[in-house]
Amino acid sequence: MAGTGSFLIIVGFDGSEHSQAALAWALDEAPRRNGQLRLITAWNKPAMAWYPAVLETAAGEIAAEASPEQIARTLQNEALKSAEDAGVPAAGQLVNTHSPASAILDAANDADLIVIGSRGHGGFPGLHMGSVSAQVVNYAQCPVLVVHTRA
Repeated sequence: MAGTGSFLIIVGFDGSEHSQAALAWALDEAPRRNGQLRLITAWNKPAMAWYPAVLETAAGEIAAEASPEQIARTLQNEALKSAEDAGVPAAGQLVNTHSPASAILDAANDADLIVIGSRGHGGFPGLHMGSVSAQVVNYAQCPVLVVHTRA
């Protein structure tokens, strides 16, 4: 158990439908365990990318595209707002990394539970479990709950 006297739940959150379900589960469970959440959102700047990207729309208008970090920050702020609305203590951590699984595992050193969605934004929608959730399940030092969305 975490040294704070509170049950610490790590939630991997990328804004996907599955991570939304994981967050909802954690928000429901945390009060039952005198718990608090630590939301981990990983982001990465693609190779050869520069931001902010400026695009021209079909109507000839100029539009700026948000950076991966800005998108991650916005997603995490929305999740933190959900926790606040639910009355659940929560903190967020943005991690610039090529490995979201490593970011979650590193953040979980003092955790009592990790809650993650079964898959994120990856390109293989037929899989029951994505690569990040599989890595976390295999290497975590605490229990892991993998949340699937409802069919």
